[in-house]
Amino acid sequence: MVNKLISASRLARTVVTAALLVGAFGISQQAAAASITTTKHNLGTGGTGTNKVSVGTDEVCVFCHTPHAAASGSAPLWNKGATGSTYTTYSTSTSQSIDGEVLSVGSISLACLSCHDGTQAMDNLVNAPGSGGYNAAGASAGYTWTGANQAAGKITSVANLGTDLQNDHPIGIRYCGGGQVTGTPAGTCVDPDFNAPTNSTINGTLVWWVDTGTAGRQKTDLPLYNRTFTTAPAGTGPSVECGSCHDPHSSNTTFLRIANSGSAVCLACHNK
Repeated sequence: MVNKLISASRLARTVVTAALLVGAFGISQQAAAASITTTKHNLGTGGTGTNKVSVGTDEVCVFCHTPHAAASGSAPLWNKGATGSTYTTYSTSTSQSIDGEVLSVGSISLACLSCHDGTQAMDNLVNAPGSGGYNAAGASAGYTWTGANQAAGKITSVANLGTDLQNDHPIGIRYCGGGQVTGTPAGTCVDPDFNAPTNSTINGTLVWWVDTGTAGRQKTDLPLYNRTFTTAPAGTGPSVECGSCHDPHSSNTTFLRIANSGSAVCLACHNK
């Protein structure tokens, strides 16, 4: 009886705590329900997007992540096989980077391109659901796909960026907005055509982002990723990658981190 009373007391405290969180943070049941399951990135049989599996699996997360035996050196708990593709990026002559240097495609952007370069099927998995589905190099799970913007599970629509990225927003470029004076490289990385980024040291690492309005690091800010540059000023500095503008878990149109009304995404970085 005592244990039952304790359990009931704990349950009551949990309910009260949840109610306080809803009041404090404005979390509603509708907001909580908005998730990747209702976006085009739900590729399982229960997906509502353009392309999905008609026979194979109803799992949602497996097309990108696995809790065990993930691919090493990639995005967190990554479950995709490497494409082996060679990408053509902005050249020095076309880049608007302050020093003209464009790095090779980084791991964050490679994660996106593992589907969006159109070279391999979206079910090329390292650890497919069920027993016996593990392949360290990644292999097609052999699912049956449905949708007008795919062929045998490979993206064929405008979302297929291909391997020539020269007609897409540049990635792997140093962000020198405003007047970067903290961190490495420092002082000489300045471009007045871009807004100054914000930075903070988190777990001993200098982290950069472009603030979109709310003080402090927020999910709706545009993150910049630390990359190592070799041309002067050489060193580790903030870089623009696919994930700077896009959040694959967002319910926003085209997975933008914030809505692009009034070109809000563009003007967050570009000082125009």
